[in-house]
Amino acid sequence: MASKDRTPEEVKASVKKLKAEAAKVEAEARKVTAEAESAETKAEKEKLEFERYKKERIQRLAIDSERHVYRFSGTVTKASVVRCRNTLTEWSICSPGCDMEIVFASGGGGITAGFELFDYIQQLRSIGHNITTGSLGMAASMAGVLLQAGEKRWIGHQSWILIHRAAFGAIGKTFEIEDEVDLVKRIEERIIDIFTSRSTLTRLKIKRNWDRKDWWINADEALELGLVDEIKGRLPESLGD
Repeated sequence: MASKDRTPEEVKASVKKLKAEAAKVEAEARKVTAEAESAETKAEKEKLEFERYKKERIQRLAIDSERHVYRFSGTVTKASVVRCRNTLTEWSICSPGCDMEIVFASGGGGITAGFELFDYIQQLRSIGHNITTGSLGMAASMAGVLLQAGEKRWIGHQSWILIHRAAFGAIGKTFEIEDEVDLVKRIEERIIDIFTSRSTLTRLKIKRNWDRKDWWINADEALELGLVDEIKGRLPESLGD
């Protein structure tokens, strides 16, 4: 039917229909735009959340405990050994077979307590943990012995190792302290065993050096003697000149 033949009512209905279709198209366009904006907002939000997750992840990894690094500072005592052992045990349980690192900055301390930690480190190694030991500052006396406990050993370039004879404080007449003297001698033999087991040191060289003085060994000497496997923190040659 031609438009001129349509009645006013039909024309009005046709216009109304066209308006309705236009409104529908407009509504659909607004819906598509809104969905696009929503998708863009969601993508931006997910991007921000991912960036925040990466930042938090990096921060967590920077924490020693997340990387299973234990910093043993101060004197070797029963209490300090228990704290270290408890932490290593927690890591072992939560992350079986994980790599661990113990960094010593210690002037030494109790021999019995130190041997306890030494043996515990060997137990952890025996069940699959790769344990690295290192030293910053110094690993003196018993701490120097503990430095030998790791599968891999390193030392800071400005660090020192001290080897000396075991000390004891027995008081009394000769026959009263003979047993303790004998024990100390046997302990010293164990210490020598540890130092000679992986180094180029001989029993005779150790005894000659610790009989006359405290034997301080710098990082370069420690590497040369086989007391460590690596030196860290060495200055570039241009700065060292």
